[in-house]
Amino acid sequence: MRKHAGKALLALIAVLLLAGACFGEELYPGENALAEAAKKEKGLNSYDTGPTWANWQALFDGFEKRYGIQITWNDLGSGATVVRLDKERNNPQGDTAYYFMPSGDAARERGVTEPFKPVNFDLIPAELKDPDGNWFCIHKATVVFVINKNLVKETPKGWQDLLDPKYSKSVVYLDPRTAGIGYAIVIATTYAHGGDLDHLDKGIDYLASLQKSGNVRMIEKTTEFDKFVKGEIPIWITYDMNAYRARYIAGLGDAIDIVIPGEGTITAPYAISLVKGGPNPNAGKLWLNYILSSEGQGLFAKGFVRPILPGFEMPADVADKFLPASDYGRAKDVDWVKAQKVQKEAASLWGSKVLGEN
Repeated sequence: MRKHAGKALLALIAVLLLAGACFGEELYPGENALAEAAKKEKGLNSYDTGPTWANWQALFDGFEKRYGIQITWNDLGSGATVVRLDKERNNPQGDTAYYFMPSGDAARERGVTEPFKPVNFDLIPAELKDPDGNWFCIHKATVVFVINKNLVKETPKGWQDLLDPKYSKSVVYLDPRTAGIGYAIVIATTYAHGGDLDHLDKGIDYLASLQKSGNVRMIEKTTEFDKFVKGEIPIWITYDMNAYRARYIAGLGDAIDIVIPGEGTITAPYAISLVKGGPNPNAGKLWLNYILSSEGQGLFAKGFVRPILPGFEMPADVADKFLPASDYGRAKDVDWVKAQKVQKEAASLWGSKVLGEN
């Protein structure tokens, strides 16, 4: 009798330990109940979260370890993700969709998102979320300069410096007609020169002057990361997360400088949504909550991606690797919903003034 009682006790202890291993202390109230519901579904389909971008692989690993739910992902690109959701509206396949923030609002307009307010939703700045939760930003990047010190003797400190003849054929950035970061650069230069979303000509005029100066080496169509790492680009205008990746992951270290322009710059947020009618809605909600939990935001930070939550305390092992908070104080949040509405006009004006296209 004692023998059987002992076995039963051991079995009970094993069950309790397993339950604790699966869930442990809750990240937020109601997490365990939602996780139980999610585990009854058929996994999680996460659109446009390629594992090598924004440290998504670390979030995949953390989520799967915590809940035992398998994530299936794709890497479509922001615009293509919205198109895919639209095509699948009668038979949705995705549970969540991630994109450059303006594409999140485009998805809302097409009616393919489901309102959902995840944990910490109230902490996200108003301009970085749909009030009903159709999309909300989860991390952001900042437009910066990255300078290869082996190719550039004196590091430029601001936008005006880039016009100096000593930077002839040195500057590279992405085309604003095809890339989100390219459009972000247009807006960054606009605010740095006294403009706003109603006066984007301020930034475009500056970029036209930069082009005319002969200091633009190339306007690229696709990401320039590999070219920069190989030493082919003297001055790269890009996101800070690419800069940190080049310094700390690609191993360039002190051979590069990272500069937030003295005249100011902007942040470029990335958003995510719950897909309307997705096959695994509880898993989708669990995933979105995890992303905005302290653990999920911390995993972004460990990949040198700045979390969206204001005042988020950076992990100790990366905190001192970011530029000082005082430098980031020069980075402005903008109304990207409005920015989306004037993007086509801005692209046309940029092509006309910078490239001389009709």
